[in-house]
Amino acid sequence: MNLQARIEALVEKTEFTDDDRALFDEFKAALRSGKIRAAERDKARNWHTSKWVKRGILLGFRMGQIVEMSHDSDVFRFFDKDTFPVRPTTAFDKVRIVPGGTTVRDGSFVAENVVMMPPCYVNVGAYVDEGTMIDSHALVGSCAQIGKRVHLSAAAQIGGVLEPVNANPVIIEDDVLVGGNTGIYEGTIVRERAVLASGVILTRSTPLFDIVKGEIYKSDGEHPLEVPAGAVVVQGSRQITKGFGKENGLSIYAPIIVKYRDKKTDAATRLEDYLR
Repeated sequence: MNLQARIEALVEKTEFTDDDRALFDEFKAALRSGKIRAAERDKARNWHTSKWVKRGILLGFRMGQIVEMSHDSDVFRFFDKDTFPVRPTTAFDKVRIVPGGTTVRDGSFVAENVVMMPPCYVNVGAYVDEGTMIDSHALVGSCAQIGKRVHLSAAAQIGGVLEPVNANPVIIEDDVLVGGNTGIYEGTIVRERAVLASGVILTRSTPLFDIVKGEIYKSDGEHPLEVPAGAVVVQGSRQITKGFGKENGLSIYAPIIVKYRDKKTDAATRLEDYLR
């Protein structure tokens, strides 16, 4: 019986044995190595959520017991489920975790040549691909999928999702630059080489205005919001055209695509290469 079938059978249980815990450790190891993922892309470049993987992660919370996880400290004390300790990492993994408070939760994949600046946090089920930089105070939420050579700038927030199990995680494809204090939530897909300027917020209910192509991108309810490949997105606003809002000259937030990536943009986003 394969891992998926064994995990799905285990989900139905309410009491767990040592063998069950050993199976969950095997499941976490598969997540940690990248052999299984919370979401994967097919040949048509469409992303699909792996419901059984998310069920397996949720199983760990139900199976686990709260234990102390403090490290020789009477001041900063930590308590969490024993099924989700800090991810075991060594220098042989070739991941740079700069000292100062970064935490990577077990059950996440972190590839070689990833750089993590303190303090940042990577939650369970996340997938962080090779060459990505996660800057200070940045969050990679549960099950979020981060591509190769992505730069998550300081205080960027990549939202996570575990429930419901069919909910899509946030997807950041290869070579994307995510500016400081940017927030990407609710299953938004950011296609390769896009650039999100500082402070941009993207959610399932956020319309994205493309002034280059004269289009508006939205979630249709079934599919999430998608940022086109190579798009450069900045903060903007649009006027309220009726009622109280119009009477008082109010406007609401609106992210805007102002251009598509060019040589000048590429030059501006190459800065982190010199940090390798």
